[in-house]
Amino acid sequence: MAYEFEGKTIEADKNGYLVNLDDWSEGLAKHIAASEDGVGELTDKHWDVINFLRDEYLNNAGNQPNMRNIAKALAKVWGQKKVESKEVYDLFPAGPTKQAGKIAGLPEDKRKGGY
Repeated sequence: MAYEFEGKTIEADKNGYLVNLDDWSEGLAKHIAASEDGVGELTDKHWDVINFLRDEYLNNAGNQPNMRNIAKALAKVWGQKKVESKEVYDLFPAGPTKQAGKIAGLPEDKRKGGY
């Protein structure tokens, strides 16, 4: 699989995850999000999730946080006492760790779910 973006072919694996992390850009993220079911145009809250996942992966030894850790981090960013999983699933209906990770240009998270 590959993405055609700005006159270039960006290689991705069979599930749509980028082969090369360095190919990622905000423009490509918007392009990928447009093709993902239920995501569409990226809002500030989408970007909060994407940026958190990228920061964790790139600056924390390849960490790919689970939903519980994503919700805890977003509560701080969004100034809420608690973020419910539903709020994040509303942004990324196919699963925040996988769908947001794909849009963030990260490798596929092999986690099965849960805590």
